[in-house]
Amino acid sequence: MTLILIISWMLFAAGLYLGERGAEGTTITSYGRALYWGIAAFSTAGIADMPVNAISEFIGGVWIILGSLLFFGAIVATVTAYFMRPLQRPSRQIIDTIEYNLEQLDDLSIEELELLKETTDSLIEHVERLKAVKGRVIET
Repeated sequence: MTLILIISWMLFAAGLYLGERGAEGTTITSYGRALYWGIAAFSTAGIADMPVNAISEFIGGVWIILGSLLFFGAIVATVTAYFMRPLQRPSRQIIDTIEYNLEQLDDLSIEELELLKETTDSLIEHVERLKAVKGRVIET
């Protein structure tokens, strides 16, 4: 999403610069100023210099909408993924490991089977302790 934002920013800045090139009274006189305008326009609610040509105003308006959506969408997606990751990973890893080992039972040695049994027993004991603690908390 970040790459799309950067590419879009550069393309819209180029369009804005081409639209403003040679226009009388414009403050967007270089590609660098157009890049700056692209950041200022969507990050400060449009407090950037105003384009003077109609086509530049249209390009700028589209950029403000798309750039804002991409920028804030990337932030929301990143924060959401960060907080969702711990909820999804540990139990899924345990289940995947057990499923894999169950599929490989014929190839396991006696020592590996004993280790698998000990691990599974420990997991069952842990889950039972969690359920007991949760039951006591609900009762109080």
